[in-house]
Amino acid sequence: MKEKGLHPKNKFNKGYNFEELNVINPALKEFVAKNEFGTVTIDFSNPEAVKELNKALLFSFDKISTWHFGDKNLCPPIPGRLDYIHHLADLLSDEKNIKILDIGTGATGIYPLLGIAEYDWNFVATDIDLDSLDTVQDIMDDNKLSAKIELRHQENEAQILKGILKDDDSFSAVMCNPPFYKSAEEAQGANGRKSRNLGNNAVRNFAGNNNELWYIGGEKAFLHNYLYESSLFPKSSKWYTSLVSKKENVKSLEKSSAKLGAKEFKIIPMHQGNKVTRVVAWRF
Repeated sequence: MKEKGLHPKNKFNKGYNFEELNVINPALKEFVAKNEFGTVTIDFSNPEAVKELNKALLFSFDKISTWHFGDKNLCPPIPGRLDYIHHLADLLSDEKNIKILDIGTGATGIYPLLGIAEYDWNFVATDIDLDSLDTVQDIMDDNKLSAKIELRHQENEAQILKGILKDDDSFSAVMCNPPFYKSAEEAQGANGRKSRNLGNNAVRNFAGNNNELWYIGGEKAFLHNYLYESSLFPKSSKWYTSLVSKKENVKSLEKSSAKLGAKEFKIIPMHQGNKVTRVVAWRF
């Protein structure tokens, strides 16, 4: 039975050394203090503190020294995002010259950044939002990583792989962190609940553009559309993968993958604190 916690190779699986992190990112220092239990930490309901912490974690990698994106964009939790990269590396352990397609890279380009920093992979990253792609390009330029990543704009919101994949594409894997909610209203309602749970100043901590947070039909509709489109490009990637937040979506996905001719379907559990999620992977 898998021990609960981050991937064994995840450099953050033993917690945070705030003394070191304050040196790596001096802007974090003002947010670090002892809590009522005498533990050195930050206030996780403060979005500014959370952003500076995640910057510090990212800057602990040699290849990354700057990471600028707007407060309207989601700030990805680095340890959890890094776990997906490590599980993908396990899946691709026999591969050489790994090239990944990142669907919906957002304004932070976090998966390409981590994949390059940890494994020196090459990436193609897509998004429907041109402003997000511009921000990612700036991040890549600032860190001198532009040669490692190609950006592609998805012009049709209804499509995921169509309009992106080219005839000569050959990827080791496709990765994706799909939108969770069915509508802007549902996303705002969840944002409100999280804010009330953490304190009134937490709203920006759960910010996000529409395309980052919701998709018509929610996670299930997105995943089934992605699965169907992957069957149209069986040879473009050795593996198709995605995070799946809702456990109940896995079974229908597995059933549909068999109908569409997938030869293999894997479920990879991931744990971060009390949060349990999973990566699903299939190939044709």
